[in-house]
Amino acid sequence: MEVGDGLMIRSFEVGDGPALASVWTAAAPADPIGYPRFLDQFLLDRNFDPAGLKVAVHNDQVVGAAYAVRRLIAAAGDDLEPASGWIPFFFVHPDHRGRGLGRELLTAAMDWLRDQGRSEVFFSSYTPNYFLPGLDVSRYPAAQRLTAALGFERQYDAVAMDRSLVGYEIPAEVRDRINMLINDGYTFGTPTGDELTTLINIAGVDFNPDWARAIREAVVAGMPLDRIVVARDPGGGILGWAMHGTYEGVIDRFGPFGVLPDSRGTGLGKVLLHLTLERMAGLGAHSAWFLWTGEKSAAGQLYLKTGFTITRTFTILRACLVRSDGKD
Repeated sequence: MEVGDGLMIRSFEVGDGPALASVWTAAAPADPIGYPRFLDQFLLDRNFDPAGLKVAVHNDQVVGAAYAVRRLIAAAGDDLEPASGWIPFFFVHPDHRGRGLGRELLTAAMDWLRDQGRSEVFFSSYTPNYFLPGLDVSRYPAAQRLTAALGFERQYDAVAMDRSLVGYEIPAEVRDRINMLINDGYTFGTPTGDELTTLINIAGVDFNPDWARAIREAVVAGMPLDRIVVARDPGGGILGWAMHGTYEGVIDRFGPFGVLPDSRGTGLGKVLLHLTLERMAGLGAHSAWFLWTGEKSAAGQLYLKTGFTITRTFTILRACLVRSDGKD
């Protein structure tokens, strides 16, 4: 599709990958990406369709892109979420801004999703392979104005948090709680291989199917089991877990983390969090961080009380793809 001034928009072609990663980094230097990660996150994603990755080219040089994706493989069960599509990213090289290219790219991505029968699109909360959970409005105000102009509306906010592990040690009151629970018959430790089946089931059924996928894929990829800490009741049943190194093998990245509803309010969550931070510090991790939680959620409040601070806020956006005349 010609857009004028020597610019055209086409779908992804073999050979585009390294240039896309390079232009992304030029466009968003505070959120850079290398080609190996771009390949793993997007091109090798199980739902990737080259037709949905819209690439802007000027004189045969890649200068921008917008990526649209819909489910070809269900995240859980057989639910392909047939109404929904996602745009995990878009960008334009700084030298080519101010010409409406970003609008053209996003419009092309949204039109493609509409042609696939989608009636709604989200930016950018796509699982399993989101780069950021939403739009950092403070960092990218121009992107916020553009998405708003194209009909995207705020759904909710997510926050990223970090905590230094320099000099970390488990607080005395938490250590006392651990000892009290152990005296009552609870145990804490690395799960056995067989226990992973129970843990993955808990993660998928009681929390988030994507967490079950993440745990399974991390272990299959070689993640050591001591990256996981489980809490067991006196009978040996798993009540909750916390872990790190799940995503892309980054040992500083904390999560996922959960305690079964019936066991909340017992201090197990705080215990699991601190036991995992201790393991992270023992491996030489300088900090603990994660990308996505609700600031006002129970987990968000626990993190804040544990010394985590909010480092970024992301807005999850949604746009309707049904035209005003009612036609898709």
